[in-house]
Amino acid sequence: MNVLLCSINTLKELYDLSGVEVGQHFYWQIGSFQVHGQVLITSWVVIAILLGSAIIAVRNPQTIPTDSQNFFEYVLEFIRDVSKTQIGEEYGPWVPFIGTMFLFIFVSNWSGALLPWKIIQLPHGELAAPTNDINTTVALALLTSVAYFYAGLSKKGLGYFGKYIQPTPILLPINILEDFTKPLSLSFRLFGNILADELVVVVLVSLVPLVVPIPVMFLGLFTSGIQALIFATLAAAYIGESMEGHH
Repeated sequence: MNVLLCSINTLKELYDLSGVEVGQHFYWQIGSFQVHGQVLITSWVVIAILLGSAIIAVRNPQTIPTDSQNFFEYVLEFIRDVSKTQIGEEYGPWVPFIGTMFLFIFVSNWSGALLPWKIIQLPHGELAAPTNDINTTVALALLTSVAYFYAGLSKKGLGYFGKYIQPTPILLPINILEDFTKPLSLSFRLFGNILADELVVVVLVSLVPLVVPIPVMFLGLFTSGIQALIFATLAAAYIGESMEGHH
């Protein structure tokens, strides 16, 4: 009963996080639903960038790769290496999922630093990177949870749930609670780092607008890429863990 209450409280915390707001936001009212319009706008821009890049990558492949083709092939090999290292020999079917997570988060994070979102005027609120909103990071974390549950169940069937009493049944409450805390930690880590980076840049620009923010912005680009890699690596590690059945 205590485990069930802890699990319900953890899910409630995830739901409460979706209401976290920093500054003013732009909403669309669709029927009885209130939608974060600014998140959808910036997410569509990021998706358009990724789709456009994918079309360019496969439009005219050459036997002797061009510079752009070499770049896209390197990105694909990098994602494959991350997936294989964390998941193992059965990594193949999961490369699209891990790659989508990595590329969406990477481009979203960089868009906050490179795209001039502030010049687009909204009735209220302002545009920012999609990962600057807790709703986006919670959604990505929950998709990761669904993915590793699916991976474990598709390979082991109901025997997957035997992992909760390994190596001893005494750890059952902790093992159950771990599955509820994973999306919480994934979502809050990404959201907190991206939000903190953008707030630091905004504060420095307002105080010292000429020189000081530039190295901080370059550092932000580096840490944004690292955050995308951490999220994708952890997602692959969770999938590999559920398929192998060990911690």
